[in-house]
Amino acid sequence: MAKYELTKTRFLEGIWEGVIAAEPRDAPPPEVLVTLLDQPVRGVLVTETTEPGRWLVEVPVPVEAIGDGVHTFLIRDAATEVVLESFTLIAGESLGDDIRAEVALLRAELDMMKRAFRRHCIETM
Repeated sequence: MAKYELTKTRFLEGIWEGVIAAEPRDAPPPEVLVTLLDQPVRGVLVTETTEPGRWLVEVPVPVEAIGDGVHTFLIRDAATEVVLESFTLIAGESLGDDIRAEVALLRAELDMMKRAFRRHCIETM
């Protein structure tokens, strides 16, 4: 049975792109299924490259995925249901909360490091 590995190459202008590599190299093309909220994404292209056992995958981001919230795309091998890759879009208020929480955590850790460093300096003098 063929094993497929998908590697992201870029995400530009609403198109997520990656390359699928097969092992062995003479494996048949994979059946790629991309879903968003358990619904198939239309317009996914799998194109053979000049190198045997490699295919270019292009996933267009549908308009309904652009908006507030978190939207996760799953890219699977339809024959085996194995998840090859996923990507997530985050926008709106949920993004702001995540970033603020991360910054607060970083500030707390930095303050802790400053106190430990000052204590170390005093103890070693």
